[in-house]
Amino acid sequence: MRFSIIMLLSLVFAAMPVSAQEAEPGQVFRIVQDNGMTLSEAVESVRRSTDGRIVSAETKTKNGREVHYVKVLTKDGKVKTHKITGRKLDNGKS
Repeated sequence: MRFSIIMLLSLVFAAMPVSAQEAEPGQVFRIVQDNGMTLSEAVESVRRSTDGRIVSAETKTKNGREVHYVKVLTKDGKVKTHKITGRKLDNGKS
């Protein structure tokens, strides 16, 4: 339970903007987790951190890892894309 709370807090802090500057339309935000997250975890993290409406979410594979792209409609009417590194894919080697 304690680990879950620590992970949740880590996700919240990782999703916070690094600077107070206003983001440009279409700007991609990156959240990186070593152990990665599922698409549903990434969507929930973005939804909580932005308080916006999720427009779309998809997963692509890049260099043996899942990469989640979550588009969110902000309260000011802009669509922003968040890029979240997902889980490392098992290549079948032990």
